[in-house]
Amino acid sequence: MDVLNQIVEGLSKEEIRFYKIFAHRQQGISDRKDIALLDILRKNTEISDDKVFRKLYADGDKNAYYRLRNRLMDELNRSLHLQHYLDDDWMQLLHLFALVKVYTAKGQNDLAFHFLRKAEQKAQKAELHEFLDLLYGEFIKLSHEMLLINPETYIELRRQNQEAISRLRQMDDLLAVVSYRLKITQNFDDKENSLSVILEKATEGFRENHSLLQSARFRIKLYNLVSQMLLQKKDYPALEEYLVRTYAEFNRDQLFNKNTHDVRLQMLTYLVNSSFVNGKNEASLHYAALLHDAMEAYGRMHYERYEIFYYNALVNNYSKSDIPRAIEILQQLLQKPNLKKVPFYELFIYLNLATSYFDLRQYNLAIRQLSKALLLDAYKKADLSLQFKIATAELIIRFELGDPEFWLYRRDQLKKQLGDAWTSGSHPKESQLLSLMEQALPLEGTLSSRKMHEALQQYLQRWQNTEQEHEVINYVNWIKDKLPR
Repeated sequence: MDVLNQIVEGLSKEEIRFYKIFAHRQQGISDRKDIALLDILRKNTEISDDKVFRKLYADGDKNAYYRLRNRLMDELNRSLHLQHYLDDDWMQLLHLFALVKVYTAKGQNDLAFHFLRKAEQKAQKAELHEFLDLLYGEFIKLSHEMLLINPETYIELRRQNQEAISRLRQMDDLLAVVSYRLKITQNFDDKENSLSVILEKATEGFRENHSLLQSARFRIKLYNLVSQMLLQKKDYPALEEYLVRTYAEFNRDQLFNKNTHDVRLQMLTYLVNSSFVNGKNEASLHYAALLHDAMEAYGRMHYERYEIFYYNALVNNYSKSDIPRAIEILQQLLQKPNLKKVPFYELFIYLNLATSYFDLRQYNLAIRQLSKALLLDAYKKADLSLQFKIATAELIIRFELGDPEFWLYRRDQLKKQLGDAWTSGSHPKESQLLSLMEQALPLEGTLSSRKMHEALQQYLQRWQNTEQEHEVINYVNWIKDKLPR
């Protein structure tokens, strides 16, 4: 793992701009090799060390180059810390705690005490009890040097905080009970096993601990556990119902703030996706609009991370209701360099363009977009299963283009490229579909031939109730379209 390259690859434009200001804080330095190295790596993080070394040092000392890399990594991390230390409570607390240590080491105990108090207030407000335990220990140590600090006060506070930590362990126990009951429940549809009943029964033993059940921290942890469990079970109706109720409750109780903003964005993303999977396109687009509004909050905090999910939601929904609009959005995405930086996202764009044109029966445009996808590094790095599904999609489009000879030629090419993935029998759904297309080639190259109807029905009988997840083109729908209405 090349740590420096990963750091550079993940930098936003604002972070690069901030670093260059940070790096030029020292006056009188004209030849900034660290800036030159940063610019080289920004253009190509996979460039070899030898090439970079020759650009920067010609025939110089290679040790100097490695020292430069280490210095750039250290300086980038300092810059990132300086830029982001106010982003959340943990970062601020770590910063304040570092100041306490600095001033204690310098013997400036009044300043150390001042920043300890600030850190204590922030940790109490955010319910960060583990950090409070650390702070109370520092208060007690500092009482040896300062008479105004009564150690008994902080010993008692530490004892009370330990009780809070004990409650957190109770929280973990309760979450474990909820997790277990969710795992063993196969169906949330019947009344006895409904999600609300399971949660009610799981919390029965903790009713006396009202503060635990009302704790924002506990409620967020419970939300994370339940949503992840329902996602694993792929129970999207139960997930949507739970999210709608929980989002309304969190809003009502004002649990969403700057520190929990990521939770809000995640919850809205889940609402967008679960509504879409459940066939509720209007609801999905409604939550997508709420997601976009929320992404603008707090100075666009987490905006870049959720931008992908927002546009993915638009594309998915408009692909069902307004394909030209979906194509327009996808073409706009190709102009967004920050989205292209995300692994496999450019592949996603071209594949969706291909399927959108396919749905419009514009097969020449569809194969053109798919051909662009095949040239991407993301395609070459994709696992063989995805490559096989993309190959199947290509052969479906080429089948519709009506050139049997080229179809066979391309089929043989793909078979050779995919090797074991093609011959191992690990993709029976795709293999049977390819066999159907091959059988249809002598029948005027159409699956709609009456002689193919029985084979198509057998395919549907076997596969129509299976998942279509990760299929570039929905095989079942395509086959259904070939049968007489």
